[in-house]
Amino acid sequence: MAYAIHHFEEHIIFNFREWRLKYFLDNNSLSTEEVLLRLISLLLIVIIIHIVKNNRGSAHIVMFFLMTTQVVNALFHIFFSFYFLDFSPGAITATTLYLPANYLIFKAAFNEGYLRNMTELLLLFLTGLLTFTLFELIGPTVIGYSILFMPIYYKLINRLNSF
Repeated sequence: MAYAIHHFEEHIIFNFREWRLKYFLDNNSLSTEEVLLRLISLLLIVIIIHIVKNNRGSAHIVMFFLMTTQVVNALFHIFFSFYFLDFSPGAITATTLYLPANYLIFKAAFNEGYLRNMTELLLLFLTGLLTFTLFELIGPTVIGYSILFMPIYYKLINRLNSF
């Protein structure tokens, strides 16, 4: 639901694409609706996998996805609104929905043992930041590479869990 509300702010109330093109490369030929559908679909898939597997690896995949698409996205909107002194469409919902919701999700992940320490959270953040940055620089092909990386990360985290 947060994706849909965020999308509404970015593209119905305001014009994020126009704002973005003032400051960044035009490297994303996908429509905003297609990006929204891809992200919602992928999130639903990783959540279903986590419901079925219910282990640290599946939880980390969900958290990586949320860190990339929501937490880092929120920081992007906030940072560049101040950096360019120009309101970034999406900053309102990113601040009021994404950050509080993800705080609760990551807090629950610590309480439930899916995250063991702050280092793991920091690594998820850095991986999400790298993925988001590459998406902004290269474009949507990064989504495909991320999907290919997810099973490797899943196996790695679950293998580390046995130590």
